[in-house]
Amino acid sequence: MIAVTLDEWKKKLESPSREIIILHNPKLMVHYHPVATSDDWGSTPTEQGRPRTVKRGVENIAAEIPNGEPLQIDHLVFVVHGIGPACDIRFRSIVQCVNDFRSVSLSMLQAHFKKAQEQQQIGRVEFLPVNWHSSLHSTGVDVDLERITLPSINRLRHFINDTILDVFFYNSSTYCQTIVDTVASEMNRLYQLFLQRNPLFKGGVSIAGHSLGSLILFDLLTNQKAAPEEDEHSEEGSRTTSSNRGIEEVKEILKKLQLSEYCDVFEKEKMDRQALFLCTEKNLKEMGIPLGPRMKILHYISSKTETQDQSAAGPGHSWEHRAEPGSPSQHNPDSTDDGGNCQYRDVGLGQVSANYPQLNYKPTIFFAFGSPIGMFLTVRGVKRINPNYSLPTCKGFFNIFHPFDPVAYRIEPMIVPDLEFEPMLLPHHKGRKRMHLELKEGLTRMSVDLKNNLLGSLRVAWQSFTRAPLPAVEGASTEAEGEAEAGAEKQPETKAEEPPAAVKEEASPINVGRLNGGNRIDYVLQEKPIESFNEYLFALQGHLCYWESEDTVLLVLKEIYQTQGITLDQPLPGSQ
Repeated sequence: MIAVTLDEWKKKLESPSREIIILHNPKLMVHYHPVATSDDWGSTPTEQGRPRTVKRGVENIAAEIPNGEPLQIDHLVFVVHGIGPACDIRFRSIVQCVNDFRSVSLSMLQAHFKKAQEQQQIGRVEFLPVNWHSSLHSTGVDVDLERITLPSINRLRHFINDTILDVFFYNSSTYCQTIVDTVASEMNRLYQLFLQRNPLFKGGVSIAGHSLGSLILFDLLTNQKAAPEEDEHSEEGSRTTSSNRGIEEVKEILKKLQLSEYCDVFEKEKMDRQALFLCTEKNLKEMGIPLGPRMKILHYISSKTETQDQSAAGPGHSWEHRAEPGSPSQHNPDSTDDGGNCQYRDVGLGQVSANYPQLNYKPTIFFAFGSPIGMFLTVRGVKRINPNYSLPTCKGFFNIFHPFDPVAYRIEPMIVPDLEFEPMLLPHHKGRKRMHLELKEGLTRMSVDLKNNLLGSLRVAWQSFTRAPLPAVEGASTEAEGEAEAGAEKQPETKAEEPPAAVKEEASPINVGRLNGGNRIDYVLQEKPIESFNEYLFALQGHLCYWESEDTVLLVLKEIYQTQGITLDQPLPGSQ
């Protein structure tokens, strides 16, 4: 106070502990530590220790001071970990890994959403970790396991008890209940706490799970209950859609019978396929249909009815199945799937018997990283997922995996089993494919082209060698040879080999059902060049790479902001 009021600076202030403080000016203060006393040999230090300098303000400071995170939060994402307390190759906790994920998301926002940031349309996405492992292992089960664990290879056995056994715990009805209760209650608690601390938050909520955490979230989501109003709206919508589809089917039948002029009559009477098959001659007569068309329609109905009866009585035909809620086999008695729905099973089939809690919010999107959901559904007996099935309260679902991840499994082949197709390749965050993948595809294309050209040349040479000489005028023979050579040149093009599936681009969009709102579900990351040398060496790293993967984070941000009508500054090649 004396220095400020009297404007007297550069005076020494000595404290009782012999510390010296010098106030040079209002923005600079130097703090000297006490000088060490002489030791037992009588020697004293010749130099005083380096002083501490305190500066006010940020002028003339060489170090870069980060601006910090944006205050505006647009979306909230809860992240659930997998087995064990460690989540990456460096044995870090879920909190540390989510911190990295959040940091990468900030850098991706600055790189790919710069325009939206400059226009103050967006702030940031908040990622919050959800820990269930500590609650599970605080139930006393570790003490029971320690009592029965063999003393040999102690570290390996301890590692197995702490990590691998989490999978078996989740398949136990007792501990599964503990896990789902912990995950749901922790997410609800964090959500309420977040709203208290951010009362102006109006954004949505999404959830993400890694490894076993994604399976826990999937089971929770399949057991959520939609609001009654939504059920009514969805039922009305499905009824309207079913009615419209039934009328269109009747029109197709009439066109097949060459009775298109009566389509308006059937549409006016709101006749769908089921109503048509219940019609009698009297009904058709009352509708004003003449005798000839009546006979055609009745003959078609009787022939189709006999065919269905014979197929239903055929050997090996079983209708014993559990249809999913909302499946056409359950709501549409006149379904034309020819018994195909008997292969669909409820996705809840084989789940551990537990009371699944309800979440206090409806997730916008569910992201699964390195997920074994497909494997667990198959083991539980769900071989196929109905294309019309969607999660009750969550309309988005993305299954993201590294190509060498030994724990990850696909979802789309369970929805479309009869069609072989590759997962969507996640574009590199810098807007291109990795160099080794481009080189690999280029070499594959070149080899296919060389093979086709070589086969075409051999075919032309063989045809010219085996061609018999024809006695004809020189002009005619020349013309014939020209036509033959032209035909020979065209022939190899028609029989050229198709490039492999990895090289060939998708010609038409693939319908993978409603699980992700009609969009693709499986997304595969691009491996790094060093990882392509030996996929076995990098298998474990492939399962733990998602926390620092810019490509994964960018997909999460892109899909979240797409729900708000905000897109990337420049669309990445190969993205939807």
